[in-house]
Amino acid sequence: MRLTLNETYQKAVEAQKAEQFQDAEHLYNAILEKVPKNPEVNFNMGVLAVSISKVQEALPFFQTALEMNPNIEQYWLGYIDALIKLGQITNAIDVFDQARNQGFKSIEFDRVGLKLKNSSKEPLPQDQVNQLIHYFRQGLFQQVLDIIKLLLSQYPNSYFLYNIQGSACAGLGQHNAAISSFRKSIEINPNYAETFNNLGVAMKNNGDIEAAINGFEKALELKPDYSEAFSNLGNILKGLVFIKPNANLMTIMISMLDQKTVFRPKQIARAAISLLKLEPSLKELLEKELSGKSRQPVHKTISTLSQLPLLLKLMSVCPISDLELESVLVSIRSALLSSVGDASFSPEVLHFQSTLALQCFTNEYIYTQTNKETELIEELKDVIQRGLLDGQQPSPQSILCLASYAALQEFEWCDLLTLNSNIKEVFLRQISEPKEESRLKANIPILQEITDIVSSKVREQYEVNPYPRWVDLEVPLHPKTMPQLANELNLRVSANAVRGEPTLNILIAGCGTGQHSIGTASRFKDCKVLAIDLSLASLAYAKRKTEDLGITNIEYMQADILDVGKLDKKFDIIESGGVLHHMDNPMAGWRVLTDCLKPGGHMKIALYSGLARQHIIKMREEISQSGIGSGDDAMRLFRSRVINSSKVYDKKILSSADFYSTSELRDLLFHVQEHQFTLPQIKGCLSELGLTFCGFEIERLVRDFKLTNIGPDDPYDLDKWDSYEQAHTDSFIGMYQFWCEKIA
Repeated sequence: MRLTLNETYQKAVEAQKAEQFQDAEHLYNAILEKVPKNPEVNFNMGVLAVSISKVQEALPFFQTALEMNPNIEQYWLGYIDALIKLGQITNAIDVFDQARNQGFKSIEFDRVGLKLKNSSKEPLPQDQVNQLIHYFRQGLFQQVLDIIKLLLSQYPNSYFLYNIQGSACAGLGQHNAAISSFRKSIEINPNYAETFNNLGVAMKNNGDIEAAINGFEKALELKPDYSEAFSNLGNILKGLVFIKPNANLMTIMISMLDQKTVFRPKQIARAAISLLKLEPSLKELLEKELSGKSRQPVHKTISTLSQLPLLLKLMSVCPISDLELESVLVSIRSALLSSVGDASFSPEVLHFQSTLALQCFTNEYIYTQTNKETELIEELKDVIQRGLLDGQQPSPQSILCLASYAALQEFEWCDLLTLNSNIKEVFLRQISEPKEESRLKANIPILQEITDIVSSKVREQYEVNPYPRWVDLEVPLHPKTMPQLANELNLRVSANAVRGEPTLNILIAGCGTGQHSIGTASRFKDCKVLAIDLSLASLAYAKRKTEDLGITNIEYMQADILDVGKLDKKFDIIESGGVLHHMDNPMAGWRVLTDCLKPGGHMKIALYSGLARQHIIKMREEISQSGIGSGDDAMRLFRSRVINSSKVYDKKILSSADFYSTSELRDLLFHVQEHQFTLPQIKGCLSELGLTFCGFEIERLVRDFKLTNIGPDDPYDLDKWDSYEQAHTDSFIGMYQFWCEKIA
């Protein structure tokens, strides 16, 4: 069905809000082909161009918008902001004066006026600005510095030039010089968020984490919706543990968790929890609750926790990976169940109970429960069912109590529930979304029946337990070509392989629930992605999330890697992360993928490290010998034993976020099939398959490696990497993640 112009516009706006810029641009252009002077569409195209750092291209759009309707304040502000970003301060001042003459006198205009007052009033030559931007985008940083050196002699007070100079120095690895340039830019104009963001990146690269965080905080203070600063802050917070309170950062983290596609909430959970546990109220509560000396009524405990919005937000989007907090939440859940008949639940308690139900659903009901709780839950199920059959709706607290112990979609009577504001989000997660997945599941194409015995067992595991359950994730802000990515990651690729294909055909071999496929589809410019997996349940989850995000360049299919050759298709890029080591014969699967890769094409592989997983191997052996099984109840009992264990390898597993959700724990310790690798083994596999090693994906690890391996060829020498891993056994705890190239 052909969309109307209004429908097309609405879809474009939604795509832009979701930061699906390519889709938004396509839709806006479709409108402009028919109505080229539409002011709102031109303005939005200008905003979009600025968002993807094509500021120069934004100017004609803003000009057209103002030409057609000069009475809209945002049109003027957008145009002025773009001119400032380009360093065209004189032009920006002229436009600002024109706007003032139109009568605009808002607080926002006053702010812009202050920014202009603090900026250089000397115009930069546009041709040289364009040349700077061109060289910078090409990665020709030394040429950028040469031009800036000349320009600064004429325009010594240009914050724009110092900002670009800092970015170019950073591109050359000259971090101290970059920091100096950014600080000079800030000295001239302390209201430019982009410079603070860039300073934060430079500080991170220079090893000053605290200063880096301060830079990102300042950037977000100046520009609260600054996605790139959110993303950079999220990256630096991964795995970080705070020892000092930071109330401002906690507030920023709440905003961060509202960003649906900037990073995975799980990545900042540890940092967020460490800050929360420094709060006096929570610190005191944990001491009392865990000591058992001063147990307080559950509503008081809930009241204390409800004053921590960061905790509530975190509970709603990812598993809480902290045993002390888990203990409190388990206690609250039990107390609420015991008092389910109490009709006096306050709105505060109901809100917290709803958040707790979301947490339990997200961690897939990993918490242990007593025999008494089991009995009460069975009674509650009966009461709810009988009431519904008699035409009586259960109370919100009854539904929320049950939803904290079992997913609502499990019950045949869930369709009889009436939507209530207190259970709206729980209803969506536990009923509506699973229903949508069931619908999508029926329409996913199947390559052929899966016949391999091990593949069938793995498929069965993931059909019952799609892995992982997630709410939000990181979507790359700026799509890249393969050459650009190779340059960014310092991958060693051959000259004939560094090419720009009109459209990259990418295969994701084992996409799970969609995090990988969505990330890759957004990472590369002009790409089409085929994402395959053994599990229809996982594929349905992935497809639902893909549609929710408005991503249109992914096709999903059920298929075994062993059968991919039957597609009779060659790919430019193939990615398979955390999949091959779950096959009966990983090398057989890897060979099939290599055969489907174009000569000169690239492959990203992730495999378990045998050295880094020694503690996990011991635990898997113990589980296998005990014969405890892999059902949910068995896993809960196993967790209880581990939590109370004094064994070193048991204690180590507690620090893994995977320990705090059922599907992730099953994947970590109870998987039906697992192999581990060493770097010498990987080197041999690459040689046998006709693949060359291009480099590791993990930037932080590569940076640490280079501190002691300074030769230009060292990052591409797997023997040196093997020596490094022997000395740093936990280096690849998150898997070997590397790129390789098929010899042409």
